[in-house]
Amino acid sequence: MNVLRRSLMAAGLAAGLLTSVVSFAAKPKEIVFGIISTEASSIQKKMFDPLLADMEKAIGIPVKGFYASDYAGVIEAMRFNKVQVAWYGNKAAMQAVDRSSGEIFVQTVALDGSMGYYSLLITHKDLPYKNMQDVLKDSKNIRFGNGDPNSTSGFLVPAYYVFALNNVDPKQSFKVVTTASHENNALAVANKQVDVATFNTESWTRLQQNKPDAHANLREIWRSPLIPGDPLVYRKDLDADTKKKIKSFFMTYGQASGAEGDRQREILKPHEWKGFVDSSNDQLIPIRQLELFKDKRKIENDTKLSASDKTKQLADIEKKLAALDARAKAIKK
Repeated sequence: MNVLRRSLMAAGLAAGLLTSVVSFAAKPKEIVFGIISTEASSIQKKMFDPLLADMEKAIGIPVKGFYASDYAGVIEAMRFNKVQVAWYGNKAAMQAVDRSSGEIFVQTVALDGSMGYYSLLITHKDLPYKNMQDVLKDSKNIRFGNGDPNSTSGFLVPAYYVFALNNVDPKQSFKVVTTASHENNALAVANKQVDVATFNTESWTRLQQNKPDAHANLREIWRSPLIPGDPLVYRKDLDADTKKKIKSFFMTYGQASGAEGDRQREILKPHEWKGFVDSSNDQLIPIRQLELFKDKRKIENDTKLSASDKTKQLADIEKKLAALDARAKAIKK
């Protein structure tokens, strides 16, 4: 009996030690924070380094920024666990959730307290275009600057509201189509390298602050419906304790009173953020719907598809839309 008891105790101790080792091994020695390329990396480093330094102190793990040249670079880095936490737009977050083991945990809140921002079309102030209809009517003479294919405001939202709803294929309609970040698109318009480009309200404010001469040459000619605030995403396989610390840091950041709260709010101000609120992957429902609506319109207008293939593909999209609608209704209850 004593031998059996000792054996069981030894086995239990070994199991406990193994669990402890596994738990310890799951904790990262470093957190790499991915930052999508909306502006030049030099500007983004100035904006994010103070925030990441505070994050490092709060969670007790070294944190460093990862600045990729495009959105896909951050998505792929998270997929291969080279990035554990990231700031994304909604469309890029959808890719990270679907392909890169990502999980949304908070959403940004704008400085004015609103829960989102807007996609824009901009042109040079000297050009005659006053609205979206002017652009579409003269598209064959326009050099158009589109956003990163994984951008919500720079690509997905205008792709649906400007182009899909008007049965326009930008690649076929415009004289020239280029692809760039928000900032580079705006600078290209300001320098008359392109005539019209996608942009957004957050980047509009940052450009006004950082490059006022370029900003003075721009005019807004179209604004989208409200886009949900940007999500922050961490990998699902991060250990629970690290996730808890990261989420707690962002949920409380900028909310304190006194000098420390003022300091944090100054760090958030260049981002056009007031703070963060709790969120989840359900934040992506309207973005997924938008993507499917865009695909639906494309299929409906595809003259090369057979009637049977078109019916089948549209039925598949309707099934996905119904599932998203059911989920959205369930959340509201």
